[in-house]
Amino acid sequence: MKKKGTVWAVIVAGGSSRRMGFNKLTADLEGRPVVAWTMAAFNDCPAVDAIVLVCAASAQSELEKIARDASPKKLHSIVAGGAHRHLSVAEGLASVPEEVAMIIVHDAARPLVTCEMIDRCLDSARNNGAAACARPVTDTLKRINDEEFIIESVDRKNLWAVETPQAFRADLLRQAYAEVIATGGYVSDETSAVQAAGAPVALVDTRGWNGKMTFPSDLELARTIVRGRAARH
Repeated sequence: MKKKGTVWAVIVAGGSSRRMGFNKLTADLEGRPVVAWTMAAFNDCPAVDAIVLVCAASAQSELEKIARDASPKKLHSIVAGGAHRHLSVAEGLASVPEEVAMIIVHDAARPLVTCEMIDRCLDSARNNGAAACARPVTDTLKRINDEEFIIESVDRKNLWAVETPQAFRADLLRQAYAEVIATGGYVSDETSAVQAAGAPVALVDTRGWNGKMTFPSDLELARTIVRGRAARH
């Protein structure tokens, strides 16, 4: 059992990969599956004490071997997720001991996460109770109608695209999710649950590409970035 004050990571690997056209989590990324990169980043980060992997029941056996190879020291458990992301996160939280102080949640489909990102997110959460990695929006934004015609421009000032990891004081995240589940609500990420519970969330600039593998082009870009990182080291 982990001592009080530790940090546990819940890594969510329950996506359908519908837009990718193949299983993005087991896709090859410079010799390793995507999910292996994600797991290894948390396994190798000293701030993280243990990892819970949440995945679709249909993929559990396949991902279990990959996860155990990538995260041999810190992988605590692999659990089946729910029909939606927030239900999967709830299953992951149920596997985290009550005495754990901080919980950090991350999408398995973001394999380029670094220990530096994890550390800065955790530092902010320790100071503020809740924090999420994010990046400022730089594109021109438009709102469209159902026929896909532009109906208005959206001012991008103070707009940020929220990513993961997202870190929280454990009691705050548990309370927020308990309220979501009890009311039958739906949230697309953990910051939404915590905000709905009335708590503020700080944003932490990702300071690097931390993209989610959604389309085949994302995987190609990730390969280029991995090669670049390897060349610098």
